[in-house]
Amino acid sequence: MFRISCERAISRREFLRSAVGTGTAAAMFFASPLRAAALPPTPKTIVVTFGGGARDEETFAPEGQRYIPRLLAELIPQATFYTQVVNRGILGHYVANAGLATGCYETFDNFMPIAPSNPTIFEYYRRDRQRSASDVWVIAPSNGFDHIGESNHTLYGHGLGATVVLPKQLLTLANHHAVADYDQLLRDNYESPIASPLTAKRQDSLHGMAELMKLSMDDFLAHARKSQSPDELSLYIAQHVMQTVAPSLLWITLHDIDIAHSGAFSLYTEAITRTDSICANLWKSVQSNPEYVGKTNLFILPDFGRDSDMSPGGNGFQHHRTGDALSRTTWLMAMGPNIRQGVTVDRPVQSVDLVPTLAHLLGCNARFSRGSLLTEVL
Repeated sequence: MFRISCERAISRREFLRSAVGTGTAAAMFFASPLRAAALPPTPKTIVVTFGGGARDEETFAPEGQRYIPRLLAELIPQATFYTQVVNRGILGHYVANAGLATGCYETFDNFMPIAPSNPTIFEYYRRDRQRSASDVWVIAPSNGFDHIGESNHTLYGHGLGATVVLPKQLLTLANHHAVADYDQLLRDNYESPIASPLTAKRQDSLHGMAELMKLSMDDFLAHARKSQSPDELSLYIAQHVMQTVAPSLLWITLHDIDIAHSGAFSLYTEAITRTDSICANLWKSVQSNPEYVGKTNLFILPDFGRDSDMSPGGNGFQHHRTGDALSRTTWLMAMGPNIRQGVTVDRPVQSVDLVPTLAHLLGCNARFSRGSLLTEVL
């Protein structure tokens, strides 16, 4: 598997060389061992999981360039880019994203509504830095992610988690008094589309969350009418939270790409291009927001890949169940005022390395994480 992963990293590197031009590429492929300058006292951090599982063929391999134009033209030149990020855990979206948030390979059933067993970066940050829940937000794609913000670890959890926003639930609440049809936006999960109804307690919680965000339900519904996908709702909520609350730690899990389970390649690649645009627009929002510009680090990475077309029983882009190299090996880009631009790192790293790196940047201790520091961005 790792021989194949290395070959994929080489193809990414060669692709980037041709995409950004010879002069820039020469700088990109030299990873200096020098450390970056000291971080500002209170950096902001945004994490975007390029969620839903995306393969090299449709992203950074030569044949995938047309699907990620803004990552290539706008973000990669500003970033440190890791070409080999390996996920050794369970390849289910909720459990994999929980692993990204805890720095441990979580092992629970992907379709069970339970909290991670290991502390999340949100709990580490809130406990060690004495931060309130309003300073740490998670925007997640479906009801299944309701528990991702707080673990059931005995030393953490218990009110130390993030404020978790599920835009589809907000839309369901708002839609009680609307006549428009939002079925396309309310589909809960591309593998298991049944969503749980909102309880009275949850409705009260959502009303309180909307008040905290100063969110107008009428404005939200108006935006939903113009949205093509659930991830566009997530971007809207993220931008609104940044404008009204300005949290120090914001985690956004995207999921449109998982429409690949429908078996329609065109919908899959269309979702990749939409995710590409969402990532670029989010970084643009950072640059236009005085609370974030000049002091925000952005990390973007897929939760995992998708199966190879050559894997027996994998069904190629449609699924992520074989555990082959293409389904486990992805990439990560990091950018910010203290992260070097135009650097590519070819050494293999793991997806669980994200949390200890975030903890170092945020000034907290991810004591139970199993990953290692991504030293190139520190």
